Amino acid sequence: MGWNPFRRAPLLHVADDRGAGPVVVLIHGIASSSVTFENLVPLLEQGFRCISIDLLGFGGSPVPPDCEYRLEDHEAALARTIRRLRLRGSFTLVGHSMGGLIAARYAARNPGRVSRLMLVSPPIYLDPRELSDDRDRTVQDLYLRAYRFLRENEAFTLRNAGVLRRVLPIPGMVHLDAASWDPFVKSLEHTIESQTTISDIAALRVPVDIVYGTLDQFSSPGGIRIAERMRGVTVTRVRSADHLIGKRLARAVATLLTPTTDSN
Repeated sequence: MGWNPFRRAPLLHVADDRGAGPVVVLIHGIASSSVTFENLVPLLEQGFRCISIDLLGFGGSPVPPDCEYRLEDHEAALARTIRRLRLRGSFTLVGHSMGGLIAARYAARNPGRVSRLMLVSPPIYLDPRELSDDRDRTVQDLYLRAYRFLRENEAFTLRNAGVLRRVLPIPGMVHLDAASWDPFVKSLEHTIESQTTISDIAALRVPVDIVYGTLDQFSSPGGIRIAERMRGVTVTRVRSADHLIGKRLARAVATLLTPTTDSN
């Protein structure tokens, strides 16, 4: 019998809680952990309380063996964890990659809790048949085929994840091994490939920022263009930045989150 979504959701691991001021909750992406925000938190902690949470199945969070890691599973665990934090008032929610999809669902399901939503390098995907541009359809179809290949070829995927771990500039940015294979493959299929991001954004009445690099290996131009036309959505493209939150992307995110003071 599979994991029951109506059963009490697990509490997630709060990996970091530092700084003082308005609250920013940070949610990482698939096959990673809160180390994702290593370049960002130091830029924010002087003016914000930065809370980094590991997603269900990743980092220091629980790995329920019978969980399907659907979008609703991730959101329920995040919601319970945020309730446990007993935060006063609303907060800014920042999600990187798959964390952005979960953050959008949380914001849509918990109106009044999130004052601002920021999606960093979000893989906003749709069914290719929903895209009118031929190139957008081709790109989207290639991503979905590639993800299906990764899910169905464990040895290949784990081997290449090991290579990535050795070459990425931030140690621990990619964490995928035999122990985390189940959360990875199920999250890929049931959250990234089965997302509701566009409809979740449409339900929001708060500002939404989408920030991504022009070299992002996982961005879907068609999905981002659709989101950009929606009410309250602002898109920032960061030149020469890729999917990860390196120093260039971290500076862009921090600049957007930090209010400027008019010297006049």
